[in-house]
Amino acid sequence: MSSTLRAVRALILLAGFQLLSLVLLGVLAAVDWAAVHAPSSVTSKVWLVSVVLAVPVIRGMFMLRLPKLEEPPGVPLTEEAEPRLWAVVRELAEAAGTRAPDTIILTADVNASVMEHPRLGGLLPGRRSLSIGLPLLTGLSEAQFRSVLAHEYGHYVGGDTRLGPVVARGRRQIQRTIAHFHEKADKKVAQERAEQEKKSARRVAKGKKAKEIDTTGAGATYRAMAKIYTWYGKFFLRASLSTGRGQELAADRNAARLAGRDATASALREIPVLANAYDFYLECYATLGLDARTMPPQGAFFGGFGDMLSARELQLAEMRAELPEPERSPYDSHPPIAERVRAVESLPDDGRADDGRGAALDILGDARGAAAALEPAVLADELLGFRRAADWSDVLDSGMAARLSELDTPLHRALAFYTKEAPTLPALLQVIDEGHLWQLARRLPLSDEASAAQGRAFREFVRSPLEGILRTWVISELSNQGLLSWEFSWSESATVILPGDPETAADALDAAVTAALADLPDTAPLRALLPPAPAGNGTGTGTDIESV
Repeated sequence: MSSTLRAVRALILLAGFQLLSLVLLGVLAAVDWAAVHAPSSVTSKVWLVSVVLAVPVIRGMFMLRLPKLEEPPGVPLTEEAEPRLWAVVRELAEAAGTRAPDTIILTADVNASVMEHPRLGGLLPGRRSLSIGLPLLTGLSEAQFRSVLAHEYGHYVGGDTRLGPVVARGRRQIQRTIAHFHEKADKKVAQERAEQEKKSARRVAKGKKAKEIDTTGAGATYRAMAKIYTWYGKFFLRASLSTGRGQELAADRNAARLAGRDATASALREIPVLANAYDFYLECYATLGLDARTMPPQGAFFGGFGDMLSARELQLAEMRAELPEPERSPYDSHPPIAERVRAVESLPDDGRADDGRGAALDILGDARGAAAALEPAVLADELLGFRRAADWSDVLDSGMAARLSELDTPLHRALAFYTKEAPTLPALLQVIDEGHLWQLARRLPLSDEASAAQGRAFREFVRSPLEGILRTWVISELSNQGLLSWEFSWSESATVILPGDPETAADALDAAVTAALADLPDTAPLRALLPPAPAGNGTGTGTDIESV
């Protein structure tokens, strides 16, 4: 579908909302006219309801202002600071036969997008901007990055960025009108409930039985109006989003034409992998020290992502080989990645498999400086005020110490309920020595099968989770007393370094936990591993080490 036809379609969809509103206003006017011949009391009520119903309709019709386009938070990249990036951007724009963006913004998202501020409701072009995510540059090759840029230019070529505000205006008009009717319906229900509750209270005061509150019919007229607009809203979304999916496929073809089939297909495979890896990085690395009010070294909050990608290359390769196949919905704004990859890979071979194998991040003149500049642009001021760690090992040590100092497990809560005192490790060992562990275990969250089990069967059900919790509790106790450290790794989970001989300490702890939870328990090995707790030392709430 040409850009002209898409423009006509967008305007027709927008006009359909206005036409629906005019029809509903006409129906209300006809009802008002018919009510003229009714008794005056009925006429006044009908007119009042018509006016109340007409207000949201008219407000929606005259919401003429287009949604304001706001650029994402980030760092503007000037041509003076990044000449090579701008050269690539202009080169691809010329090849695509479109105007290059006026500004480039570096963001913290695994995404690239284009935006245009059109004039005359989208009929005339306006200022253009290109947003590029630093994580995207970090994970893509130069050829893949060129493909991403070419895809975004496909939206410029197709006029998608000029038509976007028109479609967004229609969606907002429908959403606001529906919201008004739901708001009116909710108020009507609340009023009806309040009146019925007052009547019920008066009946009770007179010694009569209170009536059941029933607001089924309250606000029915408003909900009916909302349903009408909801029906058109679903039609509007299905129609506009189907156009959007077609635009994405067309932009993919434009990317394959400009940057190569193989680079485009590999970029499409890579982006969802990068998105998942980036979420993992933020959760398990970048924000690891926030519980201790500790931030990674300057520039490392975003800059460390590349180190993790390099260390986990084998894991990422397995993820690239799999294409997710989600259920397709008519309300999806993009076709499934698998469908897009297959469409690109079905194109004829263009012989450009080896173009631009270098890292996309090398296009930036100062990648480290860009990562550092991005932090104050997108992170909250509170985070920027946290202590800066000396290195990633410092981040890990601080974060784990904070998490373990506030350990809270089901066993903690069960022990507190069982002893009616603050849960401490010595108190748990005392319960074990007294032979009451399995009674305590009955207070843990259990499956139906475990709850029904008795004797040895029950012990086997709960022994394994108890071993994991008790081991973590011991590590927490050692951490609180500053007796352990952590080994940082980009490729694997962090490893705890226990006090004593590194070759035997872990095995000794496992053996001591096993002995404490045996059918004939022996807590002596575990007590031997624990130094005397300082006075007033307690435990609080926090995170299980197994999740780190």
